[in-house]
Parts: sequence; structure tokens; C-alpha cells
Amino acid sequence: MPDVQVTCINKLNRNSSHEGITHLGGAKWKWTRTEVIQSIEAKTNTFYTYVNGRRADVRVVQGANGKYLRTYADNVPNDNLLALPECP
Repeated sequence: MPDVQVTCINKLNRNSSHEGITHLGGAKWKWTRTEVIQSIEAKTNTFYTYVNGRRADVRVVQGANGKYLRTYADNVPNDNLLALPECP
């Protein structure tokens, strides 16, 4: 199972830090949020961010409006995904 670093995201509204993530990407890839969720649930890939020298694993969370992605560093939820730059 490949371990994949997420280095950028796309949001519904680029000007909002709280708007939903639509795509996640890395050096040579860009997937929809749904594709990443399906890959994590199928145990095909694991995903993580690496910000300020700290790794945070990406996990699927069931929210009131459906599934979404959240990062966890040392089992503590954080907002590393929303802090990433926009993907081209």
C-alpha cells in the first residue's frame, strides 16, 4: 500500500479557509476528495501531510453532511489540509 504525501488542495471557494476541499494533490498527481476517500477506505493508499517538520495522517471522518477528510498528528485532529496551498 503506497504512502502518499499531500502537498496541495483545491477548495470550493479559494478565499475561504473553511470551504470544502474538492481535490488533493502531490508532486505528480491530483485526485478528487471522493477518490482519496475511496482509496483510504479500500486500503489502497495511505495519505499524509508534512508541515513544519511534522507528519499528519489523513483519515476519513463521517460528518453530519457525509464523509470528509481530516488530518491527525499524534492522534490529535488538526487543520493541516486547509493550510496547504492551492493545486494548479
